This record gives sequence, structure tokens and C-alpha cells, in this order.
Amino acid sequence: MQRPGLIAIALGILGLAMSASLRGVDVRPEGQWNNLKHVKTGDAVRVVLYDGKLYAASFQGFSDAAIVVRTFAGEQTFLRQDVLRVSAKRESHRMRNGLIGGAAGGGVGVGIAAGMAHSARHEYPYNHYLEGYGPYLGAALGGGCGGLAAGLSKGGWEDVYRAP
Repeated sequence: MQRPGLIAIALGILGLAMSASLRGVDVRPEGQWNNLKHVKTGDAVRVVLYDGKLYAASFQGFSDAAIVVRTFAGEQTFLRQDVLRVSAKRESHRMRNGLIGGAAGGGVGVGIAAGMAHSARHEYPYNHYLEGYGPYLGAALGGGCGGLAAGLSKGGWEDVYRAP
């Protein structure tokens, strides 16, 4: 006989594994100079040249032959043949990730608490504590933990172009 709590735990682990595997998936192939069209004018970028120099700048534009950025020293143009890598700052989605993580964690917490309440009812027929408040406690703990864990993620740097 299967226990509902074990099924809830298995579903929770499956959901976390799926969300972790989808995180950070980049469908754009590396080595494509045209990936720079996804960067908006004024976005923060990092340009790494073959000689090892790193420039933190704001993106101004690009052509087939060069990239134009604005640094503290002013507007600079780097030839495509000199550029090793261009990275762009990703947006932070803390609020969205926190809400999704909180909902998922709350659902898992309710499932675990309901399974425990069901098990406790059969083993201890006079124990109604878990049956009455357990799902609420499970939702609060699971939602809080899931929301906190997902909300801690922040935007980072994503390679837009990497020389082949």
C-alpha cells in the first residue's frame, strides 16, 4: 500500500529537479556575432579582448566588423577580430522566482503534512493536531523555504558572444 506522503515527496523532488534543469537554458548558439542584436542600447556589457583586457561599458551598437560601447573614457570601438567574449547583464527575477518557489514549496509542504496527518490518524487515532493544523503549518514552512531559496537568485552575466 502506498502512502500519500511518499507520493507528495516524490512529486516535490520531481518538480524541483525539473525547475533546476530548466534554469539558465540558453538557446542561442555561441560563436554567433548576430547574437548581439539581442542586446539593447544602453545595456551593461563586458567586453573581453584577446589580449586579456576587460572593459565594463554600456552597449551602443554593432556592425559586422565591430562593436561600439561607451566606457568611462568615452565611446570606444572594438574590431570583431579582437573580441574574445561579450557578456550582457541579465535581469534579476527575484520576485517572480520567489513567488514560484513559494507556491511550489507550499504545495509540497501541504502534501507532506497531509500524508503525515493521514499516517498519524491510523497510528494514533486520538491525535488530531496534525490533521487540523498540519497542512497550514506545512504550507507555511514549505512556502517560506521555497520562496526564500528561489528569491535569493539574482541576475548575473550571460555570454552573448564567444569567439569560436
